[in-house]
Amino acid sequence: MSGHGHGHSHDSGPLAIGDTARKIVIGLLVAIGVAVVVGAVVLWPSKQNVDIPLPFQTAGGTAFETEAGTVTEQKIGPCGSASMGQVFAGDPAPAADSPLKCQLTVVSIDSGPNSGTNTLLEVQGDPNRMDAFVLGPGQPDLSVGDKIRLVRSIDPLSGSVMYGFNDFARGFPLTIIALVFVIVVVAVARWRGLRAVVGLIFAFAVLVIFLLPALLDGKPAIPVALVAGALILYAVLYLAHGLNLRTSSALLGTLASMVLAAVLSYLAIEVTQLTGLSEEQNTNVQVYLQHVSITGLLLAGFIIGSLGVLNDVTITQASAVFELAALDEGASRRDIFTSAMRVGRDHIASTVYTLVLAYAGGALPLLLLFSVAGRSIQDVLTGDAVAIEIARSAVGGVALSLSVPLTTGIAVLLARPLARRTGPAMAGTASIPKTTIPKSKPGSGRHSK
Repeated sequence: MSGHGHGHSHDSGPLAIGDTARKIVIGLLVAIGVAVVVGAVVLWPSKQNVDIPLPFQTAGGTAFETEAGTVTEQKIGPCGSASMGQVFAGDPAPAADSPLKCQLTVVSIDSGPNSGTNTLLEVQGDPNRMDAFVLGPGQPDLSVGDKIRLVRSIDPLSGSVMYGFNDFARGFPLTIIALVFVIVVVAVARWRGLRAVVGLIFAFAVLVIFLLPALLDGKPAIPVALVAGALILYAVLYLAHGLNLRTSSALLGTLASMVLAAVLSYLAIEVTQLTGLSEEQNTNVQVYLQHVSITGLLLAGFIIGSLGVLNDVTITQASAVFELAALDEGASRRDIFTSAMRVGRDHIASTVYTLVLAYAGGALPLLLLFSVAGRSIQDVLTGDAVAIEIARSAVGGVALSLSVPLTTGIAVLLARPLARRTGPAMAGTASIPKTTIPKSKPGSGRHSK
């Protein structure tokens, strides 16, 4: 960094420019916040009455209801018991002698109107293995003591209650995992960690209460995703990092990068003609929710998926700028920008790996199937399923890379005058107290995050 003489020779100029930049940034964030609230009101989904898609309804056309159950007994025996799926007390009815063998599982019903009774689940073995009983592909491997969820429905012919296997009960273990996550985050990051968890809950609420219903209501995907993303960013950044100019510079950089990611996502999907129909869930949406745009879902997924990594990079850059400005009060804006960009380049290099490998990890089952399909690598990479992940990674990487100089420049304009001891003219601004900056050597501060 340059000497103190260079930094102090322009004292009057930087202070005036910095004060103006501060007002512009705050004004922009207030204006954007108002626009986001107005956008949320305009795009708010109407009360919906959507028919339940066929795969998610019972034989009677109603929604599935599930109840808790516990596996109490299991054996291998002939298939075809009259107690299969029925409600009974005591032991199930024996099946007639049959060459087909099934895994017979007695389940205690632990909730709902039939609590305290039993039902019987039958799982037929693999017909290709007559020498021994082997579960077929995709069949649940139940054991005595397992906690499961049972589907409760009404037989449209007899009117009797029927039960079937739905899934394993994961409520308790998932609750423990979530609690461990919260405890560790709060223990390490303390109140800031707790506020980050609250922000995460708010983000999930925005997705469930606004984003998904708005897309289901047929609202345009890009405005909906941008409004939802902005709501999330305002909440999570200020909750986790405080209401100050450091966070504001990161927020403005993230918002600008999110808009850039939206534009890039649209162009990538249009140019590559991605359909999203290679994914089964998207096909189901097209079949059963025909008013919902699959391309819109892809766009929204691209935009929302970029927020986490953008948030990580921009807040790191803003923090690096403010720390560097505080460590050397004589450094010029150019010196601070150059040093912070060194941090940013390292962060880009590591985060791009994270971004691409995260998408690759999620696509491993698909890549495994393609690897045995005998198709050329070119066909695999340009196919819709893999092309989506490539486009998603590329869009995220470009937005991530450009967010670094953008956020760094904004932060430098705000951090330089605020990091100095200034006169009464700057009193009352959101400067960082000197006592809050950790003491370290200027050389090490260049590459700290």
